[in-house]
Amino acid sequence: MSETVYIETSLVGYLTARPSNNLILMANLEITRRWWENRRSQFTLYISQVVLDEAAHGDPEMALKRLEILQNLSVLELTEAVQDLGEQFLTRSNLPSKASDDAIHIAAATVHALDYLLTWNCKHIANAQIQRKLAEICLDCGYKLPTICTPYELMGE
Repeated sequence: MSETVYIETSLVGYLTARPSNNLILMANLEITRRWWENRRSQFTLYISQVVLDEAAHGDPEMALKRLEILQNLSVLELTEAVQDLGEQFLTRSNLPSKASDDAIHIAAATVHALDYLLTWNCKHIANAQIQRKLAEICLDCGYKLPTICTPYELMGE
């Protein structure tokens, strides 16, 4: 069975982003595109309704492109256990209350025991200090935090 990956919304944003003069952003866009083209087939990909909701926001043309990319991915159920763990993340970690969607992304990937959560959100999700606290909370609640990483870290090169 292949390893499992939760695709967080920022990844799809990078797949559909317009070119920029920001060199770091452009490098990340290229890494994301390469991962999507060359590596995603080696994993079983999942999203949640939160990803679909976030992807549908903003410029209608871009939202349509994001939703097209997501249309064939399996959607994880946002169970009571997911909601409860997300709430634990918000109350017991250094995640700000405005990051409630981020808490649900992490909780969904955790409760459904996925191997990886793939994201470019390095402020609230792929953040070493926050992850350390989230891992403690997961342990307390009987879960194992998935490996949270960027496409660059999952390139397998």
